[in-house]
Amino acid sequence: MSTRPKILGISGSLRAASFSTALLEALKHALADKADLTVFRLNDVPFYNQDEDNATPPAGAVALRAAIAAADGIIVASPEYNYGTSGAMKNAIDWGSRPYAKGALIGKPTLVLTSSPGSTGGIRAQAQLRETLSATGARVVTYPHLAVPGVADKVKDGVFTDEKTRDFLLGGVDALLKEIELVGYFKQGA
Repeated sequence: MSTRPKILGISGSLRAASFSTALLEALKHALADKADLTVFRLNDVPFYNQDEDNATPPAGAVALRAAIAAADGIIVASPEYNYGTSGAMKNAIDWGSRPYAKGALIGKPTLVLTSSPGSTGGIRAQAQLRETLSATGARVVTYPHLAVPGVADKVKDGVFTDEKTRDFLLGGVDALLKEIELVGYFKQGA
């Protein structure tokens, strides 16, 4: 790769002390030598309403779409709510998938990451996220499910406190970077 990859980390939690955001911030720090990661919070993105998805959509939706379009790859980091992804994350995917067949997510290499303070790490949200992202045309990275159980003990103050978790997640990001490189290769017509 000739330039540093630009990764957008979308946090699916609106909570001020979000574990999804904390994991993305820790990844940003851990990836500093090989990629630029920007963390996007969804607090200003309104509920998707097709009536508002016109020539002048809401500013929060415009910002999200622009951030997705500018990124080489995406990491969606979601908590698990009631065995599924958060409403905020599903809403972000809906905005990113529009307009139909032209959404910013089409062809975008995307890595799925879930977490939970509980023992499952949000694993039950993984299938829902992967299926929904696939429906948008995103290139969902094939990698073992990145689910972080007991997340409260694995990240603090923007850095990983658990080396195994850091290494596991960095393995997933490496797979994302390979997918980004592959997409770039095909775009160059090689």
